[in-house]
Amino acid sequence: MAQQWTPDGWRQRTALQMPDYADAGALDGVLDKLHSFPPLVFAGEVNALRRRLAQVSEGNGFLLQGGDCAESFAEFHPDNIRDTFRVLMQMAVILTFGGAVPVVKVGRMAGQFAKPRSSPTEVIDGVELPIYRGDIVNGIEFEDATRQPDPNRLLTAYSQAAATLNLLRAFAQGGYADLYKIHRWNLDFVEGTETAARYRELCGRITEALEFMEACGIDGDSVPAMRQTDFYTSHEALLLNYEEAMTRQDTITRVGGWYDTSAHMVWIGDRTRQVDGAHVEYCRGINNPLGLKAGPTTERDDLLRLIDILNPGNEAGRLTIICRMGDDQVTEKLPPLIRAVEGEGHKVVWSCDPMHGNTIKSSTGYKTRPFDRILAEVRGFFAVHQSEGSHPGGVHVEMTGQDVTECLGGAQLINEEQLASRYHTHCDPRLNASQSLELSFLIAEMLKQQRPARQLAQAVQAAQ
Repeated sequence: MAQQWTPDGWRQRTALQMPDYADAGALDGVLDKLHSFPPLVFAGEVNALRRRLAQVSEGNGFLLQGGDCAESFAEFHPDNIRDTFRVLMQMAVILTFGGAVPVVKVGRMAGQFAKPRSSPTEVIDGVELPIYRGDIVNGIEFEDATRQPDPNRLLTAYSQAAATLNLLRAFAQGGYADLYKIHRWNLDFVEGTETAARYRELCGRITEALEFMEACGIDGDSVPAMRQTDFYTSHEALLLNYEEAMTRQDTITRVGGWYDTSAHMVWIGDRTRQVDGAHVEYCRGINNPLGLKAGPTTERDDLLRLIDILNPGNEAGRLTIICRMGDDQVTEKLPPLIRAVEGEGHKVVWSCDPMHGNTIKSSTGYKTRPFDRILAEVRGFFAVHQSEGSHPGGVHVEMTGQDVTECLGGAQLINEEQLASRYHTHCDPRLNASQSLELSFLIAEMLKQQRPARQLAQAVQAAQ
């Protein structure tokens, strides 16, 4: 895969969505520092995620990928990290227990600082300034000095990613993920909703199951997975100079090769998936699991070429196709892609991003996403896979554990007038905890309905 590939080979290709730094020397100095810093993740962790995703691609699991639209330096706080982690844990428990399927948990955390934009500049009151590209590049305040790309922000992003990863590892392995504490994961602002009542009922059923297992001699001491969990991180590989600086050659595991040590998994966005582009060139040479966004403009032949480039060995767990079609196009645009990929025998994870294709502007001027459209796209995604005989392997959502009002609808019945009350996102609207759990219950029901077909497919596969 990495033959005739180098970490800086992308520089010979056209790189879209990259900021222009005024001081190239200062940028090079920062990148040299980053290259000397310790890795944020390790080859063994990355390889473990690939093995987990390989199981998902075979129909034996489900990928839950979620977190912030764009992490913000100002909102960096242990409570925010904890709350997002525990909502993801709640979602995973709902999916695991309700859908009877192993869940691979991957956060859009500890590195999701950059965002692709549709225009390099924006104009307000006749003043044109560089567009906000995420805190790793520039500031959100509409001021000339703040909007200029600053390479020192790369160092801040690394520092916050390292601290976030440290806390996530502590939560995942240090007892916070203990299933015996499942009742404590609820957030206060969710209480009083129908979703919270459903979650408490689920917790009661899980507690009964745990008590039964204890009576049979099975507990957290004998099964560590009941008290801890595996949790991985991901972000869009957008700033290639940062990713290159974090690229290391594995000298410890038997696998060897190059790894992007900024995250366990990275993905290529819908705006940077050009077959001959710099982002594809960089990603083809790293051993990390890769995500590839596929929108309504994705052509089947282009997708097949991208798969050949990014996963020439057709290795299970290597590539996840993250579909972001929109609720009104998913049943039309997705089937031809599935038929083409499955027809060629490619081993991929099919994941649904129901967020990015369903963004609108409210009458009050806020960018938002109607929750009913998000649910509709997920339903359409599952329906298409059922009709095509393929496995709906994951969901990719922008969400937060904070009490925000950014997406319309849901059990809290958020309307357009309420958006302004707690609209905190620096870029795109996110699901709050109540909406995230409601989505999880829907997916769990669809996974449960799909279970007989999944079991039959596994039996057929085992017999072949």
